Amino acid sequence: MSAGTGTAPSGPDDEGRPEPGNSYRDNQQRLEQGLAFMGRVGGDVNVIIGAPPDEDVAESIVKPLLREGPYPADDVHARLRAFVEPPAYAQCRKVLDSHILLLSAHTGTGASTAAFALLADRYGADGITGLDSPDDLSRWRPKEGRGYLLQGLSPRAAASLSEVVLTALAALLRRAGAHLVVTVRADTALPGDTASWQVMHCPPSPDEVATKHLNVMAAAGELTPEQGADALGHLVSADFTGYLHERPLPRDGVEVAKALRDLALSGTPAASVLVELKAGGLSEARRALADSSHRADRLSLMAAISLLPGQDRTVIEEFSAMLRPRIDERGDPAGGMARQPEHIGTPGPLPEGSHTRRDVLGPAFEDRLTAVGAHSLPLRFGTAQRYPVQPVAFSGRHRSEALLRCLWLDYEGMAGLLWKTLDEVPHHSGIELAAGQAIGKVLAHATGPGTLRQLHFFAASDKRWRRRLVAYALGEMVQHPALTGAVRDQLRQWSRAAPVPLRCTVAETCAGSYGLARPARALKLLDTVLDKPDPPLEPNLRSAVSFALSTLLSEDANHALVFDRLREWQGADPGTPRHALAVHVLASMSSAAFPLPGAPGVRRVRLADLLADHPARAFDLVVAALDDPATHEATATGLSLIESDPDLRHRTDFPRFLAALSGAARSHRGVLRFVLRRHRVHTASAAEGFAS
Repeated sequence: MSAGTGTAPSGPDDEGRPEPGNSYRDNQQRLEQGLAFMGRVGGDVNVIIGAPPDEDVAESIVKPLLREGPYPADDVHARLRAFVEPPAYAQCRKVLDSHILLLSAHTGTGASTAAFALLADRYGADGITGLDSPDDLSRWRPKEGRGYLLQGLSPRAAASLSEVVLTALAALLRRAGAHLVVTVRADTALPGDTASWQVMHCPPSPDEVATKHLNVMAAAGELTPEQGADALGHLVSADFTGYLHERPLPRDGVEVAKALRDLALSGTPAASVLVELKAGGLSEARRALADSSHRADRLSLMAAISLLPGQDRTVIEEFSAMLRPRIDERGDPAGGMARQPEHIGTPGPLPEGSHTRRDVLGPAFEDRLTAVGAHSLPLRFGTAQRYPVQPVAFSGRHRSEALLRCLWLDYEGMAGLLWKTLDEVPHHSGIELAAGQAIGKVLAHATGPGTLRQLHFFAASDKRWRRRLVAYALGEMVQHPALTGAVRDQLRQWSRAAPVPLRCTVAETCAGSYGLARPARALKLLDTVLDKPDPPLEPNLRSAVSFALSTLLSEDANHALVFDRLREWQGADPGTPRHALAVHVLASMSSAAFPLPGAPGVRRVRLADLLADHPARAFDLVVAALDDPATHEATATGLSLIESDPDLRHRTDFPRFLAALSGAARSHRGVLRFVLRRHRVHTASAAEGFAS
């Protein structure tokens, strides 16, 4: 079982694995997984094909909230589904008539949503482009007549603004037929001479937001008219108006609307709904941790549920059991955490002379959940697992996030204990997604130079699930404008590192929300990742880069960028990682699809798709591939397959494409070879048909 040089991969499971070696012994070839035999095989042979357990990882793609590039129209529609105009909205429209609006706001007050609404009013949901915060806004130039949105202007960029800079920028925007909205943190100082472009954003009242969301739910059929009226009735009750009076942010109104929808659908008592809403705050989380500060069993269970949301109860139990002795060791006789009886209903003193009774069972898992304010959710049957899953959750929508944030950031050494336990716990598919997102949300609130250093150990791991965890964490962190620059610099540093796992982590990060949010920057990172004189291309790195390219190809707006980069890599020196990756992609598209079936991928692209959807770029890629000895045979075979399929031949307008190839044959030796061979085959076939 071997493949010659320059041929297509031999099967769908080749991607992401080491190339087979060339040494044979006892007529047997040893591979990374399983065995490949040469010669006759007698009897039954069980062949197990698949990734090792720690490589069976989550490959879900989380859509980004912030983008550097066009926002998809459906994304904008979703953001504005129940938009409520803030008090200063009319003033914002008036200032934006000057083509620039600096919208100052406190965190969480909905300024970004207002900015989307302002630009969508002028350009539609498909006419908004996101910008990355530059250090000097005066160097930016609008490229087309669209609405541009810059979220979270950096303090350095804010300091560089002036009346002269904004006047010149407004003139450029006017000529391009474009408008720019910049959101600025309220604590970021803006020069005084920019006042005419500034508006201070004030959020709409949370009860208005809740009312609008409930009305939209009813209009969309999520609630019946009776259920909608019932939910609105609860909203104006004293309990809920009092709750929102203490929490004036729009997101609080959204949370109340969701809670009231669930109340109307399930008939849950209003008092229980309020208890769950209140359980998700930081103050309640700190109080719960303080109440359990002497109980290692409870703290370990709370940490497990917070770090691994949505995981099966067995995974939670396992992590909690591993973390528990580490937390217990923090106690000391001088006043630290004291060891407590870890069962419920400790019996009183026994009569003299009787045997000591010990509770060898301990509390049941459901009792332990109740003690920490959690409960089991209904069984679910996912597509990724072949077994039922029973997740565990806290009462309270955001209690998990609040508890983990307090544990991680407020208590000395707890973050280290959680990392250590996570490192040693057996891998279960999905924990990288759950833990990665949870850690990313926590680190978004961390400070200091150690924030990103915490991720290095997992980023440098040989195990893919750990690298995926870091990718999910970075994807969460980069949604916060204040951290965008730090994440960008960290990825740039890792992309140039010698260790392959660090570069794999960069590629895995590009295969997610970071890559979709910044496709041009992601392709530059992937280019740097492959810029190493270490042939052959490592299989793990090839698989990670392929997954990143597949993720970028999942959005049509990125196709031109990806195919242009592939054309550059195709022209790289033979034997370099860039060239090897381009050969792999083109061979995969020609033989089956890229990525190959069975390999990580979001969108699989065939050579026929490339010819049909991007004929100009397909022509350049095919010409280069036919001229390259490493890809000539695979590409020629792929073109022949298209020509032999009537549907594909029609879809790709193959006769026209073939005519263009024939026109280029004189100046391209590989193309000439393909055209002449095709001519000989067709001539021979025609002669045989005539002779018969």
